Amino acid sequence: MRVLAAMSGGVDSAVAAARAVEAGHDVVGVHLALSTAPGALRTGSRGCCSREDADDARRAADLLGIPFYVWDFADRFKEDVIDEFVAAYAAGQTPNPCLTCNEKIKFSALAERAVALGFDALATGHYARLHEGELRRAVDADKDQSYVLAVLDHRQLSRAMFPIGDTPKPEIRREAQVRGLAVADKPDSHDICFIPTGDTRAFLGARIGVRPGAVVDSSTGDTLAEHDGVHGFTIGQRKGLGIDAPAPDGSPRYVTGIDPDSGTVTVGGADELDVWSITAGRAVWTSGQTPEGPVECVVQVRAHGGLATAVAAPVDLPDGPGMRIDLREPLRGVARGQAAVLYRPDADRGDLVVGCGRITGSGTGTE
Repeated sequence: MRVLAAMSGGVDSAVAAARAVEAGHDVVGVHLALSTAPGALRTGSRGCCSREDADDARRAADLLGIPFYVWDFADRFKEDVIDEFVAAYAAGQTPNPCLTCNEKIKFSALAERAVALGFDALATGHYARLHEGELRRAVDADKDQSYVLAVLDHRQLSRAMFPIGDTPKPEIRREAQVRGLAVADKPDSHDICFIPTGDTRAFLGARIGVRPGAVVDSSTGDTLAEHDGVHGFTIGQRKGLGIDAPAPDGSPRYVTGIDPDSGTVTVGGADELDVWSITAGRAVWTSGQTPEGPVECVVQVRAHGGLATAVAAPVDLPDGPGMRIDLREPLRGVARGQAAVLYRPDADRGDLVVGCGRITGSGTGTE
């Protein structure tokens, strides 16, 4: 097959490309330029897509003996990922930009260009597995990225390759050393790639501006503090609330509600965070077929953690296909804008992705 290998400049994508070459595929490497100022997108292990990363990817491609190109996707990335991220926070949501990037950049814009150029598949260094078209968790549970890939539909998955999903990360680094790849010991990038400082609140504030509002006690309605914008808060947040003292009984306060229209951030006790039902829009059913009825599943609402057994069923929402998820045990910290990813519980370790939706609401009771 003709395979386009997306090479970020890190060890994972380099080994993924190497394995594709070793498997006998006709491989071409490509690095995505996602910023008009790439020198500003890395601070140590934070960020990505810098000139340093492009150079690391090129050296890996040279060692593998494959052609290598840099493609400019900066405008598309700003419009589809960064601008959507900022708009979501301004609306009181908590988005996951990696999920959006996979959906709209890597496995849409990039994959579509690859197909147009005659490639059969797109290989990436994601930690996930594909088996007969089914998306599964990676062998390395700590590095598993199936959550941020669950937004991909059946057609997108049919063109994807995840060559390293069957191998733990330490072994990937050892393999890179054996292959002579200079990125074998390169630190993993973490946090949000386009915010290399790690200060999300400052990044958002510079783009959204000051939109003052009140931090209000859920039980009394008293104003406890003022804030500069709802973009500085997320459901379940405990620190950085601007409140000088805990609740009268000494217990900590958490963000339990965000109203972007009034600018009100509501805080309360931990028990107020319990969620028993979830509504999610933009539903994607991984098999390509919408279930005819309820599906027993395990739902995950954050990239790492936030799992509960549940029953999910397709529903029609005002803006399109969605899903209703009834939990058998409560979850906390469930925020609008996050993804709810469904896994089949009777598969090996519950590792088969069934579907995905973007959370639009939640309920505190089982009604």
